[in-house]
Amino acid sequence: MNWDDARVFLAVCRESTLRGAARVLGVDQATVGRRVNALEKSLSATLFLRTSEGYALTAVGEAALLSVEKMERSALDLERQIQGLDDRLTGTVRVSTTDSLATDFLIPAIARLHAQHPDVRVQLDASTQFLSLAKRETDIAVRNTRPDSPDLIARRLARWPVGLFASQAYIDRQGAPEPGSLFEGHDLVVYQPYLQTQKDMTLVSEPLGRGRIVAALSSSLLVRRSIAAGIGIGEIPILTGERDGLVRLWPARTRPLPYDVWLVTHADLRHTARVRAVIDEIVAGFAGTGE
Repeated sequence: MNWDDARVFLAVCRESTLRGAARVLGVDQATVGRRVNALEKSLSATLFLRTSEGYALTAVGEAALLSVEKMERSALDLERQIQGLDDRLTGTVRVSTTDSLATDFLIPAIARLHAQHPDVRVQLDASTQFLSLAKRETDIAVRNTRPDSPDLIARRLARWPVGLFASQAYIDRQGAPEPGSLFEGHDLVVYQPYLQTQKDMTLVSEPLGRGRIVAALSSSLLVRRSIAAGIGIGEIPILTGERDGLVRLWPARTRPLPYDVWLVTHADLRHTARVRAVIDEIVAGFAGTGE
């Protein structure tokens, strides 16, 4: 099995349909179907069961998957090592981050980068999904979680305390909550993933028992914008709350866990010229914000 066939095989394994695999590979569905049939014929083996729900691996296919995943790792390792020797300030660098960090820090960093190195193109993905550095889905990640893989190089860019904020319009309309009141009579906006994972959610260690959650948002930027719109009270990093001109409530209180910002890249890519240039601008953008 050559690498081209392996890529088709992996795409069908991971997407379970010819249409999904075709989308990933950037080819048409009929081409994927022909490639799968040709591969099975060349191996004299049935790799997939064709079902009404899609393609499912046979026992032979499952055995083949283990070997093909090793091929993929070797191919990606080779690609990263070659790119790590690239000293040209040209080409694409893929960066993954959150929408809030992208707005405040990454876009200004890209602007500075473009002024100095116009031939370096940044492909920026801002979402709550974690793209894989090991699989070359992204070259640089700027996130609030430190990875534990030994192949990844992580650098903490900032550590921000998290406080409680409201807009002035909200304060004028509903007043400020009293500590210990469990937010009685107040509207709250919360980060949806926290709501899903924490049984007894709090804001700056205050239980939400008597408050009313009026908005659950899927990203930190949406939380910030909801607070600024006067929808309710919420918990965000103090730096961003002050930048947004919001009113900080209970200034003596912060969330027990601060908001850390980590820059992560693969060890094989950190010396690539264009990747290094992007990293340098991102690091400069966070300088002095609190480390």
